[in-house]
Amino acid sequence: MATVGPDGVFRFARQRYRAAIGRGGVRAEKVEGDGATPAGFLPLRRVLYRADRVAIPRSVVPREPIAPEDGWCDDPADPAYNRLIRLPHPARHEELWRADGLYDIIGVLGWNDDPPRPGRGSAIFLHVATADFAPTAGCIALALADLRAVLAAGLRAVAVSGG
Repeated sequence: MATVGPDGVFRFARQRYRAAIGRGGVRAEKVEGDGATPAGFLPLRRVLYRADRVAIPRSVVPREPIAPEDGWCDDPADPAYNRLIRLPHPARHEELWRADGLYDIIGVLGWNDDPPRPGRGSAIFLHVATADFAPTAGCIALALADLRAVLAAGLRAVAVSGG
């Protein structure tokens, strides 16, 4: 299991990696839109990837390619809240098919998903960091090479501390 905290250091398999976390820091009481990374045990549910940009990532969890019509619902009032959706979708959502490459590989982390509770936060991913490791909207982000490395090394969960 990997660990990460407010210091932005992602530790896994005796290695340390630079990580970006939420602009709102780490919070035990995560709410939708607070920009925080939720504190707790976040199992890696599956890995999504852009097959037109990257090779299939090695991983011990299920992997599946995304398509231009894939999105993730982040509207607490919608029945599909915190779920993969097909676009167009009438409720507020994120597009997974991004031009900037941040979602070329997405580790779907198990936060508020079993079952989702409205307003507790959605779309908590492990994804590619910006070049300057700018804070995320609540996700955990690593350099592409580091993300590939931790997935290939058998990542199954991330323990987020400091909330």
